[in-house]
Amino acid sequence: MKKASDILVGALETEFKTVKAMMEIYCKQQHGSKTLCQSCAALLTYAETKLDRCPYGESKPTCNKCPIHCYKPEQKQQMKAVMRYAGPRMLLPHPILSIRHLIHERRDVPSKPEAGSSNRARRKAKREDKLN
Repeated sequence: MKKASDILVGALETEFKTVKAMMEIYCKQQHGSKTLCQSCAALLTYAETKLDRCPYGESKPTCNKCPIHCYKPEQKQQMKAVMRYAGPRMLLPHPILSIRHLIHERRDVPSKPEAGSSNRARRKAKREDKLN
């Protein structure tokens, strides 16, 4: 199976798969695209970067419950529109991702993350270990 992301792993990659599936539903039905249009592809890349840099790392809460608002206002508004539209339409084409996301939404927000918990920080530390 092809990886959804070249930089994300574990729970972050699963969350990215969910976001990607929502983006595909939204773009196909709103923009008439068979593949992601340029605007939607840019938003998906932005979302991948934000997931990679999330200070919570693997213990990340869903974005709507997160006390740290990392999206810029314009991208936040775009993603909100995508999720409002595609969220209810996810159950039939992607039942496992949908149910997993709904369960994840019900979890409590973890306490403040420790420094270096992000996926990006872990990748960087691995690279440094390999060099030493």
